[in-house]
Amino acid sequence: MTIIGIGGLERDPACSVLLDGRLAAAVEQRKIARRAGPGEVPREAIAESLRLAGVNHRTVETIALARPFGPRSGTEIHLELREMFPLARIVSVEHHTAHAASAFFASPFPSATVLTLDRAGDFRCGARYKAEGAALTLEKELCYPDSVGDLYSRVTEFLGFHANADEHKVQWLSTSGKPDFAGILRSILLREGVGLRADRSWFEDGRAAHGGFNARFYRALGLEDGAPIPEPLRANVAASVQSVVEQLVMEMAGEGDNLCLAGGLFQNALLVAALERSGRWKNVFVQPAAGNNGTSLGAAWHAWHAVHQRSERYPMTTLALGPSYGVDEIKQVLENCKLRFSFLATSGDILNAAVNQLSGDRIVAWMQGRAEFGPRALGNRSILASPLDPYSSENLNVYIKRRESFRKFAASVPAELAATYFEVGPNSRYLATVGRVRPEYRKQFESAILGQDFVRVHTVDAGENPLFHKLLHAWGSKTGLPVLYNTSFNLFGDPLVASPRDAVRSFYSSGIDAMIVGNFLLEK
Repeated sequence: MTIIGIGGLERDPACSVLLDGRLAAAVEQRKIARRAGPGEVPREAIAESLRLAGVNHRTVETIALARPFGPRSGTEIHLELREMFPLARIVSVEHHTAHAASAFFASPFPSATVLTLDRAGDFRCGARYKAEGAALTLEKELCYPDSVGDLYSRVTEFLGFHANADEHKVQWLSTSGKPDFAGILRSILLREGVGLRADRSWFEDGRAAHGGFNARFYRALGLEDGAPIPEPLRANVAASVQSVVEQLVMEMAGEGDNLCLAGGLFQNALLVAALERSGRWKNVFVQPAAGNNGTSLGAAWHAWHAVHQRSERYPMTTLALGPSYGVDEIKQVLENCKLRFSFLATSGDILNAAVNQLSGDRIVAWMQGRAEFGPRALGNRSILASPLDPYSSENLNVYIKRRESFRKFAASVPAELAATYFEVGPNSRYLATVGRVRPEYRKQFESAILGQDFVRVHTVDAGENPLFHKLLHAWGSKTGLPVLYNTSFNLFGDPLVASPRDAVRSFYSSGIDAMIVGNFLLEK
């Protein structure tokens, strides 16, 4: 049975394919086509997902389409899909149901509480479910504008960033501030005796900038209405909204054995870490592609279990679900671009070349295997640097990524050695949480540390990513420290590179020193 899940049509469109209930492929439109229009059916992502799964349009049995559909009508999209898949059944899936299915059915738990939270979703902005076996039962829902995610996005815009795009910047900025205004922000969203209910008296209808906050909010911060926000105050406002969101989500989640999470708000790694450390839950699992693209996963699993009434469950084991490229395909691109390269015949040659480059304090782009699904680089489409290089932080942030200094990169480490250097939760496998540096290694990882000794830790499993795991060990054998700094292989707000052509373009548009793409080494 072939089931296609399509999600994120309003923003971040993606396609996933299940074969007999097992996840075979998942591709985001922006990565494969380098563009995506709101409401467009992601044709390129669909075609690539089918190719990777080894099936064609006429063998698809069910298409599960996660709401909302964006600016186009459901009828238009239904007719377009029917033309593409003449023999398939087409079903729609409510937005938070898709989020919940993506969280629970990706997890290893036989039963769990599932919490989904985002800014607005499909009228709902949050929901809580009881999950058992192959069934999800709705227990509680939240509707816009009583939205934790909306408050976070409004503060994002208030601080001069872009709502629905830069919320991740606010969480990292929060680590250098103090939650001095947490009480104010909490009162905006929580009413005594009522519960979660947005107090609209803090906003000015029609105010297009500053998150819509009015003069009352500025006065509460000690500012004139519309005044520029002093830099130290920005960090304190960020810390305040982060603190309030963590408190409110903790109260919503409650306590128990297993907790599953999805929805755009749970792309906040500090929030996930707070839930892991709270002691309220024995196990916490966040679906790592927690945003709208991940609803394609949930829509497909919902169809498998709820539409086709199948009880078999196959939890997610990897996010390496996108395209990969062979030697001939990569060589053709390099030769067409008239580039000079060295051929690395074996995996040993690949590892030696990478270690030699990193040993010279060079920044290395690393493209191997299948592209990752979701926003994070997990060792297949990564930019790597040595933590022994005192200038790695400046080189990565200023000269290559061109981003704010408070945005830190991850530390990738073999899973079996992670506890030596870090205190870290289970969701570090997908870079969906943060850990803490052990005191004796604080100086070593100083350039990657956020406030309170936080560090973004990526634990690498040998079974899931054997080549990257071997690279970390090879680097450890050379230096005594089996840890590499890892940031996503993308530039200037672009999505992660997917193809060799994407990689070449990013490599030669940046200050990256060397690139290892498949069996080929390129140097500047």
